[in-house]
Amino acid sequence: MTLGPDNRLKILTIAIAIVFIILAARLFHIQIINDKYKINADNNALKYETKYPVRGRIIDRNCEVIVENKLIYDIVVTPIEVQPFDTSAFCAIFDVDEETIKSKFAEYRLYRKKIGYGSRTLIKQVSGEQYNRFVEQAYKYPGIEAILRSSRTYPYNAGGNLIGYVSEVDQAYMEKHPEYRSGDDAGRTGMEQAYESRLRGEKGYSIYLRDAHNRIQERYENGEYDKEPIAGEDVHTTIDIVLQEYGERLMKNKVGSLVAIEPSTGEILTMISSPGIDITQLSEINKYYNDLISDPLRPMFNRAVQSAQPPGSVFKLVNGLIGLQEGTLSTSTQYPCHKGYIVGKFRLGCHNHPSPINFYQSIMMSCNAYYCYVLRNILDNPKYGSVAEGMDAWREYVMSFGFGQKLGSDVPYEMAGSIPSSKMYDRWYGKKRWHSLTVVSLSIGQGEIQCTPLHMANFVSTIANRGYYYIPHIEKSTERHQIDEKYFVKQYTKVDTAYFSEVVKGMSMAVSGGPGSTASVAGIPGVEVCGKTGTAQNPHGDDHSVFVCFAPKDNPKIAVAAYIENGGFGATWAAPIASLLVEKYLHGEICEQRKYLEDRVMQGNLLYKVKVNKKK
Repeated sequence: MTLGPDNRLKILTIAIAIVFIILAARLFHIQIINDKYKINADNNALKYETKYPVRGRIIDRNCEVIVENKLIYDIVVTPIEVQPFDTSAFCAIFDVDEETIKSKFAEYRLYRKKIGYGSRTLIKQVSGEQYNRFVEQAYKYPGIEAILRSSRTYPYNAGGNLIGYVSEVDQAYMEKHPEYRSGDDAGRTGMEQAYESRLRGEKGYSIYLRDAHNRIQERYENGEYDKEPIAGEDVHTTIDIVLQEYGERLMKNKVGSLVAIEPSTGEILTMISSPGIDITQLSEINKYYNDLISDPLRPMFNRAVQSAQPPGSVFKLVNGLIGLQEGTLSTSTQYPCHKGYIVGKFRLGCHNHPSPINFYQSIMMSCNAYYCYVLRNILDNPKYGSVAEGMDAWREYVMSFGFGQKLGSDVPYEMAGSIPSSKMYDRWYGKKRWHSLTVVSLSIGQGEIQCTPLHMANFVSTIANRGYYYIPHIEKSTERHQIDEKYFVKQYTKVDTAYFSEVVKGMSMAVSGGPGSTASVAGIPGVEVCGKTGTAQNPHGDDHSVFVCFAPKDNPKIAVAAYIENGGFGATWAAPIASLLVEKYLHGEICEQRKYLEDRVMQGNLLYKVKVNKKK
């Protein structure tokens, strides 16, 4: 059927009417019913005053508060509302440089379209006295006001690197995190960064009406659309802050790291990087930042997880366990040592001690030659078709202890370290052009092995547990927040658990086995300590002092790794430091007969031994 002109006109008229009704209804809903659109459309007539939330606290394993908050005032400016004022008088109130204020206002003018009716933080954390002076004269400075917010404060002078710092976000940060605005703070390192999403809370705001002259009049809709801030969530950590503080005193004037773990849970008790950030610097990071990043000793560098270096003789325990598992070694196996391992013109030196010795004595006396035999027998095992196959089998064992990979902890910036493979040596020397003697330095934790102090602490926890570890972590579960299930899973090595008791026996002898014990200095009255010294070779100066231990021998409560750069023999500095930390944790104090050792450690200064590349 063909429609006539009149019918087509009627249909068109009806269609237009329907569209008009729909648009009118939508417009009515937007403008009258849904006031949210009115608020957004009328932004130029409204002023939003930000209410900052209280940041969550950081609490230690014993419910001691590590990081809390204090109320402070920031001076905030709404550039579009500012009128000419006496800059010198304003700067005198806050003791700030005039050029600083002028440069900020120049920046506001440059970005005036982007800022619009928004506000910017002009001066952060003014004192109470400065705030009071400003309030008395605030009428002289329209568009500038004081905003109440909170700032971090630290009850204990410890844990600077571990805690991390909070600072105002910059443009680069906001580009990566668009939910932040100028004037907002964020955790930039350490736990403050790792748990930022939970610690920061949620901002609120109050909305005020402006008049035609941009003057604030009254609360918009009697505060109906105001939003209260939501406080940040507290984070509970595994750290023992009292032990952390004591450990930092032991590490004062030394370069290195000290890590303690509870073997039965994988919870990190202390993590110390020295030299580190002092708490007084942390609370005023903007003031000290340039000095910290230019310091050649790198105090902002967390050596516990970022410094991968050779473990030294501590690694002999790994090779011993692999040898026992592979059947190329038994506890009764004896090897000779003639002040070193000698093959033709090749010689790897060792200190003077009785010879030959068995497996337990090799740990007790830390014999280099013994472990050269052990490693070569592993790599040259006839069941493997070549030394390359033996090498890759050895590597799989080593990796099962957590070496050569990130452990998966919740500590920021954890490094993987490295464990060499046959492919690497094939590239270096060519296929079938290297043999077990070529890589024999791996037997004593040298050569191409790189691991962090956290790896070593995790390793000694594995021995303490007789064959497994829990992934190390620094956060505890609470009713409100459960940590990842992976932290509760036992990570077994490829070595049968039965062999670990043999290593434990040797480690016990290293501390309390009498003449020849390399770690007797680590002995604690009334506690059976199991330990192993290490001396890591350093081509740039004095060797590094290394020590790992756990205690008590049965049902261990604490496992420790100490790595003291340029500290010399393991027994010289690392062993005393680690054992004092153990005694402090188990007994709460140092016994009278070991006070001399505590004094020597705390007064010791090794900074003069450290060679650094100073910036010109």
